[in-house]
Amino acid sequence: MSAPPIARIFLAALLLLAGLAPARAADVKVAVAANFTDPVKEIGQGFEKSTGHKLILSFGATGQFYAQITQGAPFEVLISADQATPAKAIAEGYAVAGTAFTYAVGKLALFSKTAGAVAGETTLKEAKFAKLSIANPATAPYGAAAIETMKALGVYEALAPKIVQGNNIAQAFQFVDTGNAEVGFVALSQIAFVEGGSRWIVPANLHKPIAQDVVLLKAGANNETAKAFLQYLKSPDARRVIEKFGYGID
Repeated sequence: MSAPPIARIFLAALLLLAGLAPARAADVKVAVAANFTDPVKEIGQGFEKSTGHKLILSFGATGQFYAQITQGAPFEVLISADQATPAKAIAEGYAVAGTAFTYAVGKLALFSKTAGAVAGETTLKEAKFAKLSIANPATAPYGAAAIETMKALGVYEALAPKIVQGNNIAQAFQFVDTGNAEVGFVALSQIAFVEGGSRWIVPANLHKPIAQDVVLLKAGANNETAKAFLQYLKSPDARRVIEKFGYGID
């Protein structure tokens, strides 16, 4: 019997190599609440290292992301700064029912780059500052929590003229970090590793709990890598990172 043609040998070799090759890495498009920027970057590194898959991360305010999702933005996972938005996404048909869960409980902090500038609620009551930064309360849950805190302390009316709003909690922190506001309400996760300055972790009884949920969006319903990432957020490795940045674990 004559030897098979070279073409047939080459094709057989390709098929063999294809069978031995690992599954191709896949991407996941993730919309991330700004307060979770640093933690998800670290978590993403662990996920990519363990799976070979890649996260494509976008950061911003939860409310703004939801508006984009309703307009057809191709996000596959929403890491929200609240519980209401994922629930709304499911109810309105933009997310997959049964996939939402609480990945972290956020903590609000009052922060200044100046040592001694923040001394608990007294700082807000004395108001010896020109500007106070917060995130937009209409789109950012941390901004809403800041308003609730000031109202609970009876200082909102007096402080309202001093408030400068960031589009999200990242911009609210930036105002303080650059000196455009002497003090600001930020996420504790943003200052977990910031040295110096002064801070006050706002007592949880002064605002509604900042329980933060993640949900699989309809665009990711058939993406097994998106589902794998949701599972990874529940892993001990991910939870260690979340706690390291000052979040509570539900």
